[in-house]
Amino acid sequence: MSEKETKKGLSRRDFIKSAVVGAGAVAVAGLGATGAKAIPQSAVPGKWDAEADVVVVGYGGAGAAAAITAHDAGAKVLLLEKAPLGHEGGNTRVSGNMWFSPSPVDKAITYYNAMSGPYAAPPEMVRVWAEEMGKINDWIISIGGEPGKLTIFSPEYPELPGSESVRTYGNPTAMHERLWKLLKANVDKRGIEVWYGSPGKELIQDCQSKEILGVVAEKAGSKTYIKAKKAVVLTCGGFENNQEMIRNYLHVPYGYPRGTPYNTGDGIKMAQKVGADLWHMGNAVGPGLDFKAPELPYAFAPPQVVARKNCIFVAKDGKRFTDETQEVRHGKENFHGVWSPQPMPLPIHAIFDETARLGGPVYIGMVVMGWCRVVEHYSWSKDNSVEIEKGWIIKADTLSEVAKKIGRDPNVLEDTVKRYNQYCVAGKDLEFGRPADSLLPLKTPPYYAMEQTPTFTNTQGGPRRNQRAQIVDTNGDPIPRLYSAGELGSIYGNCYNGGGNVGESMAFGQIAGRNASAEKQWG
Repeated sequence: MSEKETKKGLSRRDFIKSAVVGAGAVAVAGLGATGAKAIPQSAVPGKWDAEADVVVVGYGGAGAAAAITAHDAGAKVLLLEKAPLGHEGGNTRVSGNMWFSPSPVDKAITYYNAMSGPYAAPPEMVRVWAEEMGKINDWIISIGGEPGKLTIFSPEYPELPGSESVRTYGNPTAMHERLWKLLKANVDKRGIEVWYGSPGKELIQDCQSKEILGVVAEKAGSKTYIKAKKAVVLTCGGFENNQEMIRNYLHVPYGYPRGTPYNTGDGIKMAQKVGADLWHMGNAVGPGLDFKAPELPYAFAPPQVVARKNCIFVAKDGKRFTDETQEVRHGKENFHGVWSPQPMPLPIHAIFDETARLGGPVYIGMVVMGWCRVVEHYSWSKDNSVEIEKGWIIKADTLSEVAKKIGRDPNVLEDTVKRYNQYCVAGKDLEFGRPADSLLPLKTPPYYAMEQTPTFTNTQGGPRRNQRAQIVDTNGDPIPRLYSAGELGSIYGNCYNGGGNVGESMAFGQIAGRNASAEKQWG
């Protein structure tokens, strides 16, 4: 305690007694109004357990960019990561490591607005997004990277105005974690402290000034109180592994992550408790249709189930509901000229026959994408026999038996397959217009069924941020000393171009890092 603090009668214990965790904040002595009623001693620590200038909550692409930028601006940075060592990296790590960096700015703005429609962010936010997204390659080069232009997702929506601005970058010969390894190497060489297995749980806020003073983290099973002398940056992803939020916000009864299983909406809850406004909560990259084993926390993706030439999807009523081969752009399908989430008449099963089963693994698996391939490294058996033995794929000698095992009316399923096989003979799908060259009949027993589960690459909703990466309250005013970046409150309100979230993570990670490090220390 300094001599100046002693003269004011403000001890460290007195200071902490006057603070509060979360939304029910009371005044902090010396910062807010005097005379506030002190909260019980049990609710706050007697001292800070750790401190840093900037505390970054979440170690993925956005967290790494924020931490690197803040450190390079002279701030002492502490990174908090929910996942254990080896599982860090968030969705950036398993995304394919491509990033969207459009140019020129005016065309990029046009493209963003066309993708977003009525869900677009304010113009000043969109302009900053376009300007910063266009500078990503310069930053990548500055930290030792070598961008290589890709054709994939360039552009994903060529029919929209401004699509000529689209540029997607990465390294086509070594995308596997290449960007993530570059980001992690830069964090490591700077000596930025990282606490693994230490999720942020609550924010510490002064009730009068509304300033964010620190974070309560859970470390080794205990609450740890961390002082943020300048600011806190939330970069802890979305809620694609939170069933309650999926039901409430995405209106799907259940769903699972293609990427990190550690995204459970923690940052949304933390921000709400301190008065943050929310936006884009109904938007997600998905749902896709993939397989989720009951014993695993993640889904198998990509690619989609089977090659789809020997496969149909049946809905809850046992009938087909879609062209199984149609183009779905990150969970959105073109419905009468409007890109909307594809329907989910759950439960949904893929139905296929022995010809399809012998044609190769149901999930071929791309080595550059998905938690199952990049982190867990599950290899699907070549003939699907291991997965049949596990019970992941249901086998029966007849379609009637398959129907009974998956809870469908046998007559309906048999009629569905019969009708589909007739389309195959005729070379024309009269129900859903599936291309003629994809119409291969299901006629070779035994038959198989595999449940298809809604999956999300990521969600886009979260606390609303402004062009300075500040989290704002329900009046649109910044919550002092609180910033965010990445998929937690993303700018994307509807469609987005592939690589867009990774690009946004780095762009707004830098913005958050610059502005957080420029804050004056409060103590």
